[in-house]
Amino acid sequence: MFYLQMAGFPGSGKSTLARIIGTKTGAIVIDHDIVKSALMEALKDNEMNLNTTGKISYHIEWSLIDYHLSQGNSVIFDSPCFFTEMVEKGLSLANKHRAHYKYVECYLNNLTEINDRLKNREKMISQINKVESQKEFLAAIENSKRPLNIEYLVIDSGQPLDSYIYTVLEYISR
Repeated sequence: MFYLQMAGFPGSGKSTLARIIGTKTGAIVIDHDIVKSALMEALKDNEMNLNTTGKISYHIEWSLIDYHLSQGNSVIFDSPCFFTEMVEKGLSLANKHRAHYKYVECYLNNLTEINDRLKNREKMISQINKVESQKEFLAAIENSKRPLNIEYLVIDSGQPLDSYIYTVLEYISR
């Protein structure tokens, strides 16, 4: 049983990779954008701000992850990993349920490609559709929080998926 924390900037390929890993391993995928979008849609006439919906979404997701791990299921958490709490909480839940903690970052340092992907995907209400600033983009990709003293994998998601999917699957199976 494993717990996989996906990481990477929006549009870097996290969701595509998470779905394929889920299909190949039988793991349950918890997609942050689905939960946050549903919450935003339900509360769209409310004064609740995006920061609050994000925090509530994470609490819901941690509860779902905890439940699925408690049932012996492997879980993939499809969310950018911009907060240290993401790694800490993931490690804590993995340890609690004796699951192997894994971390895969989709790294794509190409703003033009990111914006093309964001523009061409089927967008959910919680998702951005464009990155306005190169400075903002570079700061965000460099701010990904990684686990300390634990092996993790960073893949170049600008390459074809077929060129790295087996590397990712091999890493998860270790």
